[in-house]
Amino acid sequence: MSEENKDLGDKAEDAFDKAKEAAKEAAGDAKEAAGDFADEAKKTANEFSDGLNKAVGGGENKKILAGILAIILGSLGVHKFILGYQKEGFILLGVSIAAYILSCLAVGLLFIWIPSLIGLIEGIIYLTKSDEEFYNTYQVGKKPWF
Repeated sequence: MSEENKDLGDKAEDAFDKAKEAAKEAAGDAKEAAGDFADEAKKTANEFSDGLNKAVGGGENKKILAGILAIILGSLGVHKFILGYQKEGFILLGVSIAAYILSCLAVGLLFIWIPSLIGLIEGIIYLTKSDEEFYNTYQVGKKPWF
């Protein structure tokens, strides 16, 4: 019987060694697959950021983006942030927030429409200018209002 136990022990050791090797191979395969996935994810992220930079960074696309955002979200000053005018964006955002807070006291109702009207007017101006004129006026010339 002890001979039988030795054979079982040897078989168990062999099975353990085979399982260990299979686990190492599986771990290597998993690392390779994870590396491939990471490379693919980086490639996709780079493509996305390149597309975003083209959409936001280009002259024509920036004009369209800023114009549409000015019309839709003009009271929040989003179009100002897109064009790089942080101070003016915060002014519009601050006036909007103050107007909404003061609207509870009815005083703010007089001021709620002002930032929206500014955004609407600027959006129309942005979209009606030629690409070159928009670029020279708002991106090179840094004209912050109207």
